[in-house]
Amino acid sequence: MSHHDENPRGAAAASDPPGKAGSAAAPAASNGDRRPAGAAIRTQCQSEHDREVPEVDLMSPLALRGVTLRNRIAMSPMCMYSAHDGFADDFHLVHLGSRAVGGAGLVVVEATAITAEGRISPGDTGIWKDEHIEPLARIARFVERQGAVPGIQLAHAGRKASCDAPWKGGGSLKTAAAGGWPVVGPSPLPFYAGDPVPVPLSETDIEAYVEAWGAAARRALAAGFKVIELHAAHGYLMHEFLSPLSNHRTDGYGGSLENRMRFPLEVARRLREAIPPELPLFVRISATDWADGGWDVEQSIILCRELKSLGVDLVDVSSGGTAPDARIPVARGYQVPFARRIREEAHIRTGGVGLITDPQYADEIITSGQADLVFIGRELLREPYWALKAQQALGMEPEWPIQYGYAVKRRAR
Repeated sequence: MSHHDENPRGAAAASDPPGKAGSAAAPAASNGDRRPAGAAIRTQCQSEHDREVPEVDLMSPLALRGVTLRNRIAMSPMCMYSAHDGFADDFHLVHLGSRAVGGAGLVVVEATAITAEGRISPGDTGIWKDEHIEPLARIARFVERQGAVPGIQLAHAGRKASCDAPWKGGGSLKTAAAGGWPVVGPSPLPFYAGDPVPVPLSETDIEAYVEAWGAAARRALAAGFKVIELHAAHGYLMHEFLSPLSNHRTDGYGGSLENRMRFPLEVARRLREAIPPELPLFVRISATDWADGGWDVEQSIILCRELKSLGVDLVDVSSGGTAPDARIPVARGYQVPFARRIREEAHIRTGGVGLITDPQYADEIITSGQADLVFIGRELLREPYWALKAQQALGMEPEWPIQYGYAVKRRAR
């Protein structure tokens, strides 16, 4: 018998509670049973149907420590390249606030640099000084007022820093006159040939960056964010240390998997120490480099087990970013299988991300247990009210903001 046949549809599962209908041992109605004939059969059929209904779906709340998301829809952190000296402004307030109004359960501020030189571009948001707190706090307060949970991603771009905005070509800003600055990384290996060679971080530098992440987390908490995410994906500094393609070090931070994981794990530990126990910590990873000899899902599973042991609550599973010539098989949900494997093998909650645009498919990711949260990126740029429309598509009454709902629902009658 194959493992697919061990519990065929309709057979009682070993975990069924006593008396659960669906078992062949369900008692027949006795003479003293006042139920009409056939009632036991109807109950059995109804229970059988109930067992097929998933316990959670896309619109189920998700409790993470002392924080509860109203649904399983998260707005992915997406760079807008529109800050000035790291300061968020009215654009960021409206951009992020509209997705909270639009029904998302979690709204995550874009990759926010822990140091000035850690920005991807001069337009990145920052959190390297206390003056950055209040503009971010304004966003967090508004997002929370709309019923969503405010989150922020803390990042350092490593060797991929000092670039122009994508709509200006996204090229490396190689000189101070061009608006650029020196870049750093684990090893003197540029991302593209011709890019500035990164200055390898010393062990003293690494210690300083661990402290900088801790200081950034304290500022994020002061701003009122309830979820903090460490950016360890997409070829930025944390991922550069993880991948053998970008890390050629021979000290305690390079070589073996244990050594390559050391810096990201030190940062995760420092963040968990800085964050109150009632608030969750996320980590975004690239599950694979999509390149021979690079970071892969097997190493990711080992990393995620270590992250869980440090108190990380959810891994946001993306991929790629370290190898410029990687061939990535982009398709609907192409990264979701990685989220499923990590969830099952590292026993940690995961978020699925990657060309998820259809509410039914997003719901299927949750109901089938492939991930605990769905991160929506570009589709939320196209449609800020995607979460409300998803509620309608899944047969629910959309939970409109009160300022809209009274008018919209009245017109619907």
